[in-house]
Amino acid sequence: MIKRITSYARKDGILTLSFLLAIGTMFLIPPSLNYLSYIDFHTLILLFCLMLIVEGIRQQQFFDFLGNYLIKKTKTTRDILLILVFLPFISSMLITNDVALIIFVPFGLLIAEMVGLVAMLPVIVTLMTIAGNLGSMFTPIGNPQNLYLFAQSHLQLVGFLQLMLPYTLAAAFLLVVSILVRVKKRTIDLADTEEIIVKRSQLIFYFALFFTCLLAVSGVIPHYVVLLLVSACVLVNDRRLFKQIDYSLLFTFIFFFIFIGNIKQVDMIQALFEKSIAHHEVSASIFASQLISNVPAAILLSSYTENIKALIIGTNLGGLGTLIASMASLISYKIIIKQYPQWRSKYLLIFTFYNSIFLIFLWLIFTVYQ
Repeated sequence: MIKRITSYARKDGILTLSFLLAIGTMFLIPPSLNYLSYIDFHTLILLFCLMLIVEGIRQQQFFDFLGNYLIKKTKTTRDILLILVFLPFISSMLITNDVALIIFVPFGLLIAEMVGLVAMLPVIVTLMTIAGNLGSMFTPIGNPQNLYLFAQSHLQLVGFLQLMLPYTLAAAFLLVVSILVRVKKRTIDLADTEEIIVKRSQLIFYFALFFTCLLAVSGVIPHYVVLLLVSACVLVNDRRLFKQIDYSLLFTFIFFFIFIGNIKQVDMIQALFEKSIAHHEVSASIFASQLISNVPAAILLSSYTENIKALIIGTNLGGLGTLIASMASLISYKIIIKQYPQWRSKYLLIFTFYNSIFLIFLWLIFTVYQ
């Protein structure tokens, strides 16, 4: 039993960290009904509904279909790389960075093997991972911290998009430049890729639910109405989806809410955080993300500043850097190392190099733009 618990704790380090932090602060502030006021149910409900819907869309093979269709239109190795990188970049804006990487990184491995680009896989997967992390920053639903901070900021949807547009465009530019510099142009032929058939009726069903979630994100309809509607529809259509979603992410949020809620009750700690973060929200959130990942960094730091816009920028840029800066990066790492274990060190070196370049570049964009 102890070995099983230890193994699970290592498997999901962020969940374990959040749990230990929550338990630790319970010695300072004993558990009570007051804990319920710590939890942002709006964020949790929307995250739960979006995970259900995206899993439903994924199981219809829509993303595989889209990827295959685009790949068939390519003529050169550069075209292949541009598509492989911008599939997670664009899709992560709507289906989150981790889901985009779960779907498209294995697809990228397959395509790279087909066209003789196996030697470049560490670079390809690194750029796909960066693309997923940076594309997701453009929308409130692109990643969990955006969903949370969007609710805290009281921004309108258009305001959020305008805030992140310069950094998203800069990221896209840097991705294109990286591909053009790194990849030689060579003619290929992928006309024989496998045909994938999707059920249109099922896609319409899930996209309709997705649109309903967008209405809740925009504040048009209450989040509890969306919870009832999505849960009932999925229960009738395919109840197996309830077993497929990542409940560990939801519990991670809950544990961090408890930890931060308890910390806020300690006046000395709150004063220390407020003093150190004031007017340095972007740099503080980037630094914190390198150590504890950008999702918990967003939840933690939002309690000590009213400049939520700066936290949105900082935690999104903070997803670059170390392997744990964005938990989605671990997904790509696990996928490529499982298939190519001999590339563990090489991948980490290349990943850190490219992430550092992108982080420095986008941080400079922030300083100039501000």
